[in-house]
Amino acid sequence: MSPYVPGTRRVVRRSVAAGVPLAVLAAIAVAGTATGAAPAGSGTAAVTGSATLGDLPLGEFSNALLPGTVADDRGVDLGGIGSDIYPAGRAGEYWTVTDRGPNGQIKVDGTKRRTFPVPGFDPAIVKIRVTGGQVKVLRSLPLTTRSGKPVTGLPNQEGRDEKPYSYDASTPLGYDPNGLDTEGIVRAADGSFWLVDEYGPSLVHVSARGTVLARHVPKGLALKGAGYPVVESLPSVLLHRKVNRGFEGLAQLPGGDLVLAVQSPLSLPDGAAGEASRTARLLRFSPKKQAVTAEYAYRFDPVGVVDPGEDDTSELKISSVVAIGRDRLLVEERTDKAARLQEVRLTRGANILGERWDDDTTSPSLEQLDDPAASGVPVLAKRLVVDLDALDGVPDKIEGVAVTGHGTLALINDNDFGMTDGTGAFDADGRLVDSGIKTKVTYVKLPKGAL
Repeated sequence: MSPYVPGTRRVVRRSVAAGVPLAVLAAIAVAGTATGAAPAGSGTAAVTGSATLGDLPLGEFSNALLPGTVADDRGVDLGGIGSDIYPAGRAGEYWTVTDRGPNGQIKVDGTKRRTFPVPGFDPAIVKIRVTGGQVKVLRSLPLTTRSGKPVTGLPNQEGRDEKPYSYDASTPLGYDPNGLDTEGIVRAADGSFWLVDEYGPSLVHVSARGTVLARHVPKGLALKGAGYPVVESLPSVLLHRKVNRGFEGLAQLPGGDLVLAVQSPLSLPDGAAGEASRTARLLRFSPKKQAVTAEYAYRFDPVGVVDPGEDDTSELKISSVVAIGRDRLLVEERTDKAARLQEVRLTRGANILGERWDDDTTSPSLEQLDDPAASGVPVLAKRLVVDLDALDGVPDKIEGVAVTGHGTLALINDNDFGMTDGTGAFDADGRLVDSGIKTKVTYVKLPKGAL
């Protein structure tokens, strides 16, 4: 994900601070939803606590895992572990995952260039413990190829992925077919991990020690030169993912099946259609069959409902999906400033896998339909569980959600390693001008009966 540059705080939170009752705000928000369904349960949700990750130099962190990978961290601290959060078994302990590492954008001659100030950074799985007001790192697993080589977070393919540049956007960097922009994480019963990636987009199986066992990608991707098995097992329509908006959410159902969420609507038939669309896709993957077994259409609420004051539909994203039952999910739909959790049920009748919507020549495409349900598409019904924007104390850019039991959620934000976009991200000596945004785990208690 590209960094969010903090600006004015959320409209709803300012109203809360001014004394407007949460219940009134919630009622206003729900009245504008596509479904019209009010949150379940009585009472209101509330933040009950938070904890912050302290400063740890990124070079120190990375080189302790794989010596020599980071020659100069440019003053960047460990961050980005808020790409997802998954319970690790003991109370207060979680598995998290970094994304591709520090990155930003600088405009040169009118064109934005993607910068990688620490190109040697290797994405990692990080186990944390929340103790009081602190987030402590317990264990870290670097992601590696079969030979032990770091995967890096660099883009894979020229012409498909953004071209990488140095921290000041002056020097082109090389592509890396092993590179992963990791996001969601779950842990399987055998101790291995499943991750999702934005580049392919792909589903990545990782051993308990961090070795990439297999990377499942869309049919026709033709990724060459990777140091691990690449399996073209996903629908080819996913080749139309928007740049930097591949898979973002990952859930593990009780039976072991996985649910993958494409962060944004596909660019079908072109980028303009994807930018204007409110229809994203979820996929169900069977680790036993090593195949996608179902696909679902998910419909965002209007952007102004999710984030009051925002009018750009392309800002809508799915960042987290969480299993809360055999066929039930929490889906986080958000912008960088606001987020809402919706409950959906994955029914057999909603499966669109293999239908004409997977054919990229279908016109109009699924993404172009103004009212998919009216066109015969079985869009997933949803119910608003909580509007996080209405809660004082929830950070911006929440990317990870976990259910910790007794109706409590653990949320984690992506702080983008303290980076911002633009030429001011680094000083004259090439050292980071930190945004001051910290990685936080925030606990939210839901009303009784909300889940």
